[in-house]
Amino acid sequence: MITPRFAPTSSHGQLEMLGALAAEFPDIAIQSHISENLDEIAWVRQLFPSCRDYAGVYQRYGLLRPRAIYGHGVHLSDAELEMLHDSGASLAHCPTSNFFLGSGSLNLRRCVEAEKPVKLGLGTDLGAGTSFSMLQTMNAAYMASQTHGKPLTAAQAFYLATRGGAEALGIADKVGGIEAGMEADLAVLDLRSTPLLDFRMRHVRDLSEALFVQMMLGDDRAVAATYAAGKRVYRKSGRSV
Repeated sequence: MITPRFAPTSSHGQLEMLGALAAEFPDIAIQSHISENLDEIAWVRQLFPSCRDYAGVYQRYGLLRPRAIYGHGVHLSDAELEMLHDSGASLAHCPTSNFFLGSGSLNLRRCVEAEKPVKLGLGTDLGAGTSFSMLQTMNAAYMASQTHGKPLTAAQAFYLATRGGAEALGIADKVGGIEAGMEADLAVLDLRSTPLLDFRMRHVRDLSEALFVQMMLGDDRAVAATYAAGKRVYRKSGRSV
């Protein structure tokens, strides 16, 4: 993977070399950060005055393309979102990081429901994210969507954590679904993993509510087993899966 920390910590020479590397290996993934907070955007504007905007920096150096995944994107303009769409680049929505840093919250519906939608997956962020649990990350994504007056449904959240992430990474032909021929990278959830979840699940009426309960109250304790390419690589103690 080609992964500059992000534009403001990279020199022009470094970005030119990374762009050359990307041109030489057109199928390799690219990963970095973009527009998480306003101070960062102002810093980029100061360092790259010849570029119209933050996304324009990555475009200038040939780093916007399919399988290029940029974290955050909280404050992207309409023109920048259109640039991501046209290039095939994707966003990783990392809400726990955004909340921890006080950066704001991504209006994800603005990204995916636009005339030119941007591919979007759910991410935890290594640097400022507060949990690696995708369930807790879905919880935060729901809260982020609430700040924009458009609540995220459980189905939408689970999509972002699975198929959406696979599409953002450009590997949806291999993982992210359970169709025949896929690689069967699976996580099996225990829907009653804590006393609170056990109590709450007694009152669930349908699948949608069950998934919503898991994303709001669940955490890493809910993972009963994981499979990579169909082979079990983890089993929670005491579970038979």
